[in-house]
Amino acid sequence: MQKTHHWSLNTMSARPLVAGNWKMNGNPQSVEEFRKMAEGYTPELAAKVELLICPPAVFLAQLANENSISVGAQNCHSAVSGAHTGDISAEMIKSVGGTAVIVGHSERREGYGETDADVAAKAEAAWRAGITAVVCIGESLEQREAGETIAVVTEQITKSLPDATTSENTVVAYEPIWAIGTGKTPTAQDVADVHKALRDSLVERFGEDGSKIRLLYGGSVKPSNADELLNLANVNGALVGGASLKADDFLGIAGAYLNF
Repeated sequence: MQKTHHWSLNTMSARPLVAGNWKMNGNPQSVEEFRKMAEGYTPELAAKVELLICPPAVFLAQLANENSISVGAQNCHSAVSGAHTGDISAEMIKSVGGTAVIVGHSERREGYGETDADVAAKAEAAWRAGITAVVCIGESLEQREAGETIAVVTEQITKSLPDATTSENTVVAYEPIWAIGTGKTPTAQDVADVHKALRDSLVERFGEDGSKIRLLYGGSVKPSNADELLNLANVNGALVGGASLKADDFLGIAGAYLNF
């Protein structure tokens, strides 16, 4: 198994990132959970790991003004403004205190037909507004069982990342689609192998800066498996789904960094 402590990696010019994607979930109690997260985000933990919560857009402004945990959105339109009913722009996200936006999540790719080109355009929109693009990639169960995982994710990362990608403006999140919300996770060796292939692809394309782009793992990450997953080589944090709705679970995952 490829395993190493984060602090010996070239990739750790920046702190690891644990990001939470609330998806279409949230209510007043969720806001209270967010406040509990902030209370538990101690200076000791903040020195080890950056936290980001991406709630539904209706909660963005409220949470962004609450405390020091970064807040982002789950999607944006590539345009600055216009006749795009139901959409929000990266500039709008920025204007209410958002610092990042998730683009290309598998649920957007599958449910809304978003292509790699669409994802790349949204990443550029995020940079235009001065916020970070969290670009998601991942393979389906069918692709995995066909032995196509590496080919699929390396093609996605190539086509979804614009040429102006840097370690400052972009984070990449690998989420095997079949592991999202299912309780199933790849083996630690599987995760290490995919992240190594992604890192190699980034370095080949972007040179030294490609070694610094944070690579997050997502897909049923929880406190019980965080220690093993987050301490793998080339895993620079996590994109967390359901567990990010509960303060104890989210902090339990981030707290793994206190053990390294």
